[in-house]
Amino acid sequence: MTSTDVTKEAEDSGPSGYAAARLRLLTEEARSGPPRRAALAGLTDQWLSGLFAAAGPLRGVSLVAVGGYGRGELSPRSDLDLLLLHDGGDDKAVAALADRLWYPVWDLGLALDHSVRTPAEARRTAGEDLKVQLGLLDARHLAGDLGLTAGLRTAVLADWRNQAPKRLPELRELCAERAERQGELQYLLEPDLKEARGGLRDATALRAVAASWLADAPREGLAEARRRLLDVRDALHLATGRATDRLALQEQDQVAAELGLLDADALLRQVYEAARVISYAGDVTWREVGRVLRSRSVRPRLRAMLGGGKQVAERSPLAEGVVEQDGEVVLARTARPDRDPVLPLRAAAAAAQAGLPLSLHAVRRLAATVRPLPAPWPAEAREQLVTLLGSGRPTVEVWEALEAEGLITRLLPDWERVRCRPQRNAVHLWTVDRHLIETAVRASGFTRRVHRPDLLLVAALLHDIGKGWPGDHSVAGETIARDVAARIGFDRADTAVLATLVRHHLLLVETATRRDLDDPATVRAVAEAVGTEHTLELLHALTEADALATGPAAWSSWRGSLVADLVKRVSAVLAGDPLEEPEAAAPTAEQERLAVEAFRTGGPVLALRAQTEPPADPERAAAPERGADPEPLGVELLIAVPDQAGVLPAVAGVLAMHRLTVRTAELRSHPLPDGVEGSVLLLDWRVAAEYGSLPQATRLRADLVRALDGTLDIAGRLAERDAAYPRRRGVEPPPPRVTVAPAASRLATVIEVRAQDAPGLLFRLGRALEGAGVQVRSAHVSTLGANAVDAFYVTGRGGAPLPGEEAVSVARELEELLRA
Repeated sequence: MTSTDVTKEAEDSGPSGYAAARLRLLTEEARSGPPRRAALAGLTDQWLSGLFAAAGPLRGVSLVAVGGYGRGELSPRSDLDLLLLHDGGDDKAVAALADRLWYPVWDLGLALDHSVRTPAEARRTAGEDLKVQLGLLDARHLAGDLGLTAGLRTAVLADWRNQAPKRLPELRELCAERAERQGELQYLLEPDLKEARGGLRDATALRAVAASWLADAPREGLAEARRRLLDVRDALHLATGRATDRLALQEQDQVAAELGLLDADALLRQVYEAARVISYAGDVTWREVGRVLRSRSVRPRLRAMLGGGKQVAERSPLAEGVVEQDGEVVLARTARPDRDPVLPLRAAAAAAQAGLPLSLHAVRRLAATVRPLPAPWPAEAREQLVTLLGSGRPTVEVWEALEAEGLITRLLPDWERVRCRPQRNAVHLWTVDRHLIETAVRASGFTRRVHRPDLLLVAALLHDIGKGWPGDHSVAGETIARDVAARIGFDRADTAVLATLVRHHLLLVETATRRDLDDPATVRAVAEAVGTEHTLELLHALTEADALATGPAAWSSWRGSLVADLVKRVSAVLAGDPLEEPEAAAPTAEQERLAVEAFRTGGPVLALRAQTEPPADPERAAAPERGADPEPLGVELLIAVPDQAGVLPAVAGVLAMHRLTVRTAELRSHPLPDGVEGSVLLLDWRVAAEYGSLPQATRLRADLVRALDGTLDIAGRLAERDAAYPRRRGVEPPPPRVTVAPAASRLATVIEVRAQDAPGLLFRLGRALEGAGVQVRSAHVSTLGANAVDAFYVTGRGGAPLPGEEAVSVARELEELLRA
């Protein structure tokens, strides 16, 4: 059926005909995107015009579409934004007409945003409400008195242009407030296509700026970006059957299929690319608005002082071929990009160092005329890249300007694979490419801690570059880093260091939080991987920069102190200090007291002690940030209990019942004095309250006594709580994985568990390990967002590591338990 046939059916059949024609239009597979939106708007125009005409002739009244409907862009579940405009004549007749129009719309279940106003009332409301003003800028006549509609359009546009110096700052503030609430569309895993920064609202704001004649947005790619977001919203409406703008995780695969895309990642990447274009256009446009408004306020006074004449903007030199003009970095008049391939990096470095934006004209001229850099790069190009990366926060805006015009992928072709690549991990705040730049920004603050700041900054830029390739991104990244380092001019030794940093950028934090640092095998393995003290120094700084750039869940003073302890031990080995086999640690006086008390009473004894530690970085400890207090690392929980089976699941279960999160857990047997048979288990755990205050030690002990003697049904209590407070249904997490870490320790078998975090997880694991007949020597527990990564050092009943087949069997049993 053609568009004409659909419209004819709507005209012939009234509301029911419109509904049928609308449904048929939305289910046509051959029509989508702008043609379908325009056809839906046209179909709706015909229907509403018919309703208006059926009400009988009425002079001095018109029906006007505003907002998105005014632009002729109707998504499947879009609101109908309508204004019934009248000249103030017969109020009763206008009210009756409004009823004849609005009720059929409501009867069909369509969302309606309506108003009834005279032109004067419409202009007055627009002057008071910026959102009304923006809607009227897209006013389009549907039916009735054309002259009335045309007069309003002319007046509204004139008002907007006359009031632009006042209204545009108001609009900019509105956009900034919305961005603060909704976040940046180009980085969100569940973005709001309309409200987030870089979304459809911002695209509409840029149209309003252009309508003011005060400034204009960069046009290249903007219309296509806006069209892409509208297409995604159409598919989202059809997939959900709801008027929603939020692209929820559970709908992304279906929306991707609706658009003919490979998967949800391909969908998000398209959304991010479109949002990036709109966001960058907004940055450039609002900067131009500010410049124009400043010049308008200054020039009259200057003309008066100078006796008229055109004021010439001052140009201050920043670098060879680069100057500052009017608050932006531009190319000097003598600059020759076609003969100076280093100029883009030199201009970018100068802009970042000065904390100024690169002008759009300069970046586009560079993109159009600059010659490629030779391979390897000249020394100046490499130095300018390092200067750019080391400039701190201003690096982000300058990098985005280069990327918007394709200069980054021309300098670093491997960047294309990580550009706008989503990271489906709640711990990560950014896409892969932005995370790399954020890591460089963080690393710029650590350049005084290392002997080679240039290697630290380049490693920060490249550490996740392998995420654009299949397999382990650290392994792929090592190969890419070698190629990039050689291309940009590092010698063989420096290239090897960069490759090592990229290959092992997760080594320190993973080892510190998941391995026993008292085990010599742990420290030796890290020392062998790192190789030299200088590389270890760089890796330490890169580890912290990477974690800080990931998000708040990835770094804490607790993790920092563990990493610092590991670095200290590895540094000693690399310096040649002998690494002796650990002896049984002598118990502290408090542990000795608790052990004697437990033996005397025949039951558990415990102590809770809150601890707050300063950051691991001595420089930061010496000069803390203003208003920053030392971070609380939780509470140390010391437990002594006569040696018996079931201690680990009993303690873990009681802590889960009291909503205490376990961060670290160590268990060891403490022999009793000579002549006394038996032993006492000492547990030294670090715990933190999920929310609320900590429970009293007496309550914990009472529940622990009941758990050990079997009178407390921990599993039942946790199941009751889960049933009373069911978790919200969300995206299906990836399956758990349990592995045996090869050669991780000579003293025990290391079983590593990766699973979705949940209350009682450690209790279930402890019970399963007890059931498998193994002893847990220590446990290293860490939680990153919704992911739990736990490592258990286990031995057989005789205290020796498990044989290979038995270890694999235990790991398989744990994995089956978690999958159940």
